[in-house]
Amino acid sequence: MLNIPRSGQKIFEVAIYNSDVQDLASRHRQHPGFDERWSRPQMRNVVARTESEARDLIAQRFPPEKGFVIQKVCQGRF
Repeated sequence: MLNIPRSGQKIFEVAIYNSDVQDLASRHRQHPGFDERWSRPQMRNVVARTESEARDLIAQRFPPEKGFVIQKVCQGRF
């Protein structure tokens, strides 16, 4: 997490993985652009006002068009 929450913002924990990498890994193949670790959920912290905003920010950084899937979003315990 690189940002410090400002007034009205919260920290959300987001679990994301890449379905394309997951599919290839299940067949013992490698994705040409992403490491195999993306076949499993990766945790990212996002500073946002709402869960919806957190989802939007993650989708901008990790686009669904490139196989990224948001598995879970929850408010952080910081």
